[in-house]
Amino acid sequence: MATSDEVVAAAPAPEAGLKHKLERKWTFWCYNQSKPKQGAAWGTSLRKVYTFDTVEEFWCLYHEIFKPSKLQINADFHLFKTGVEPKWEDPECANGGKWTVTSNIGRKTNLENMWLETLMALIGEQFEDAEDICGVVASVRQWQDKLSLWTKTAANEAAQMSIGRKWKEIIDVNDKITYNFHDDSRTKGATKGRYTV
Repeated sequence: MATSDEVVAAAPAPEAGLKHKLERKWTFWCYNQSKPKQGAAWGTSLRKVYTFDTVEEFWCLYHEIFKPSKLQINADFHLFKTGVEPKWEDPECANGGKWTVTSNIGRKTNLENMWLETLMALIGEQFEDAEDICGVVASVRQWQDKLSLWTKTAANEAAQMSIGRKWKEIIDVNDKITYNFHDDSRTKGATKGRYTV
């Protein structure tokens, strides 16, 4: 499995030619916490990998690098709007939260399918409340993988419910998914979801 430094080094240069521009720029990030340094703050292993704004760049990056099956345990891939860091402390994320779905049975294939469907929905602007979305995180863990869709205004219940319903439809999940406020996670650790669809 690739480390975050290997992923950054392996980012392919997209081919020249006709490009299909996206509505906005997006940035892939990689985080590897499998070997944390003693006393290191969260995020010290977070690496910005590549910013893109065309369909062709997206597919080149996705096929070469950004599949969750290429991650080692305790590593994450992130796709966030350019200018937004995948951290609670980022001003765009500070008052937000996240929808989360976990993957257990057939998890690698399932996570990969949900990840790809989510990426295509984000870059294809398929969400009615797209301005409220910050990005998505794929997390590979020992016993369970998860996908989290981050948004910026947790208190806007109507927007969050709309996003949650649409995401659930996109990733074709029948189980309930929950939304947690970043503030709750910061102050209380593990929390019960505020919204459910």
